[in-house]
Amino acid sequence: MTSHWVRFMDGGTPRFGTVEGDAVRVCEGDMFAGASPTDRMLALAGLQLLAPVQPSKVLALWNNFHALGEKLKLDAPAEPLYLIKSPNSYLAPGGVIRKPACDGKVVFEGELGIVIGRTASQVSEQRALEHVFGYTCANDVTVADILNRDASFAQWVRAKGFDTFCPFGPVVATGLDPAQLTVRTILNGDVRQDYPISDMRFSVQQLVSLISQDMTLYPGDIILCGTSVGVGSMKPGSLVEVEIAGIGKLSNRFE
Repeated sequence: MTSHWVRFMDGGTPRFGTVEGDAVRVCEGDMFAGASPTDRMLALAGLQLLAPVQPSKVLALWNNFHALGEKLKLDAPAEPLYLIKSPNSYLAPGGVIRKPACDGKVVFEGELGIVIGRTASQVSEQRALEHVFGYTCANDVTVADILNRDASFAQWVRAKGFDTFCPFGPVVATGLDPAQLTVRTILNGDVRQDYPISDMRFSVQQLVSLISQDMTLYPGDIILCGTSVGVGSMKPGSLVEVEIAGIGKLSNRFE
């Protein structure tokens, strides 16, 4: 059974709950450890949604889709290749992606996010899904020109770590089979990306297991699965939407 979890502001206090039709049932306790539903219902349309979880870190994959890797003529990686998106980059659904002060091409990358629900350290591939809470939509925004500007040092974290450069949400969906999901990225009404998660080089189980050998993953942490063909630049004034059926649509303006 699929559930959709949200965080929102309620009279100046952040709260969380589950979406039921056009309303949200307010919950108490810990989203990841036995949340308790209450009898209180709020209209979804009137809520100020927050980022659905508060990660200690967001890890973003590179070269994790066969189609894009083949297009860019990249060798298949022997292990997951990933970077960290810094906390200042996290952005709520509906928030504004701000153009950095520096010049350069700003790129959208629609992605599936794996949300960790139980602390994971050196977990096996067979038990990896026990540590996954659910899935969300994300946009791994990047200033592409910065990446390889200095020949001596690839600037992955800086290029992808500007303020507001990691929108995710609007919900965390549980009870989904990620291999059945498709990511669509829509720029100003035009579909720019439309690719299946089943094309990943490393599966959800493999990503959680292999990354947990390197570093402990905590509840709320997110692994961005990487992106595929169709990545492109956006100009100020654009609306970029990342849509995954079964999860929802993440919408943010770029200004």
